[in-house]
Amino acid sequence: MHPRIRSALRHFSTAGLLLGTLLFAFSLTPSLLPRPTYAQGIVSGLSFSAGYALGFIAHWLWDYLQLPRPRSRIERVIKLTAAGLCTLIAVAFLWQASAWQNRIRDLMGLEEVSGIRPISIAVIALLLFVLLWLLVKLFRLTFRFLAHKMRRFVPHRISNLLGVIAAAALFWSVIDGVIFTLALRAADNSFQQIDELILDDLPPPTDPMKTGSEHSLISWEALGGRGRRFVTQGPSADDIGAFLDAEAVAMDPVRVYVGLSAADTPAERAQLALQELQRVGAFERSVMVLATPTGRGWVDPAALNTVEYLHRGDIATATMQYSYLPSHLALLVEGDYGAENARALFTTVYEYWSGLPEDERPRLYLHGLSLGSLNSDLSFDFYDIIDDPFHGALWSGPPFRSDTWRTVTRERDGGSPSWLPTFRDGAVVRFMNQYQGLDAANGDWGDFRIAYLQYGSDPITFFEPRILYREPEWLREPRAPDVLPELRWYPVVTMLQLLGDLAVGRAPPGYGHTIAAEHYFDAWVALTEPNGWSEAELERLREHFREVR
Repeated sequence: MHPRIRSALRHFSTAGLLLGTLLFAFSLTPSLLPRPTYAQGIVSGLSFSAGYALGFIAHWLWDYLQLPRPRSRIERVIKLTAAGLCTLIAVAFLWQASAWQNRIRDLMGLEEVSGIRPISIAVIALLLFVLLWLLVKLFRLTFRFLAHKMRRFVPHRISNLLGVIAAAALFWSVIDGVIFTLALRAADNSFQQIDELILDDLPPPTDPMKTGSEHSLISWEALGGRGRRFVTQGPSADDIGAFLDAEAVAMDPVRVYVGLSAADTPAERAQLALQELQRVGAFERSVMVLATPTGRGWVDPAALNTVEYLHRGDIATATMQYSYLPSHLALLVEGDYGAENARALFTTVYEYWSGLPEDERPRLYLHGLSLGSLNSDLSFDFYDIIDDPFHGALWSGPPFRSDTWRTVTRERDGGSPSWLPTFRDGAVVRFMNQYQGLDAANGDWGDFRIAYLQYGSDPITFFEPRILYREPEWLREPRAPDVLPELRWYPVVTMLQLLGDLAVGRAPPGYGHTIAAEHYFDAWVALTEPNGWSEAELERLREHFREVR
């Protein structure tokens, strides 16, 4: 070995390099979703760094405990053998990485990828490791400097401890108090400006019964970008009527949206939503849906379009925006605010709805996707509605933090898998995916119904912090059909893989976190049981949504 290379390697931990190489190799194995090259490089770089850190700590602890070590010649042979074996494993896994990604893509009906993925992944991973290594070196220099200054006043070991604590506090204050805060503030301002941008090709509605019109209590500007699309891009009575028989009567669905800038507090926005619902006659419709949006105020059009067609437009939907940030950022910094917003809308509307004569009020349902599902779940308390319950909820792609989802999954009926549980024979709560509908449960579904629509390949639903050190139940047999048999659990690595899937993973409709319109359709049919549809007509409408997606 060249003397310069040997000198450079002396600065690194041999155990760390060996374990890091193994974790790097494991990171190339498939996870739930296809990953772009840059994402795979980041996951592999973090895996290598984590392995290096663990190996370094283990080696330091071994020496600190003064445990016996083999003779230098034997130790050198062991190191060379381990290095050769780890290198062969890394090269073999790197060579296979594209094939594994293509297996996922083939399962989801995507085109295969090709090119120089192995080289790109290795370069990105190496650059990330070097960056993290330099940050650790900077931390070490900071710690030593602070510890050296403290030795004038306290003993050596105490100064080291205080130096570590002070350096950690300094780094955390810079990262959290300066970098993270400024980045979030910049992101919030940027997304707010985008949200307030009025598109020239999207004129305000002229129909006085539309939210955002001149007669509306909520101005066109106050709707924001997401709200303007929400109220103008749904199906009309003509669209629905064109699909139905000539004798069928269709109505314009009611859509009410309250943007974040429409009022200062959630309670004020909720009251504004109620007044707008009253103005447009929403409580005279047969069905009402309170839809909780994702972070930036987005409601999946496929979720609403399907239920509006099913009820021939005789339906009203209300939603309120609570953030300008994407869901994953809103979950970090505005999690409580999203739940407060959803609770304000539900409480305000429910109090008015429950005061109406039972035979003169619409059937009331809740809906939410992803973070909207989490906040919708937090919008009510069972004890508050038990005397006069609303009719049900459809929660799709529920995040792993959802309390009701976690409780039901944990306490599911014996023999049902965690990725598609059965809970108390489906009397109240039922689950479905792209392969099995809500009607598969054996028992009768009561008047109050909760439905979960989830896919086994959704990392937002099936991520959990304990996956760092423990194999999750959904990886045991039988697995969901949309999860590869090649997926294996590795400590640390699998968590990093799922975090990558969660942050940048993309899947076609019907996989991952992208809910297909026809699956929304199936869920709404079972949940709301719309009248006047034959099996043939339902199948024709289902096929229509499959084609237009």
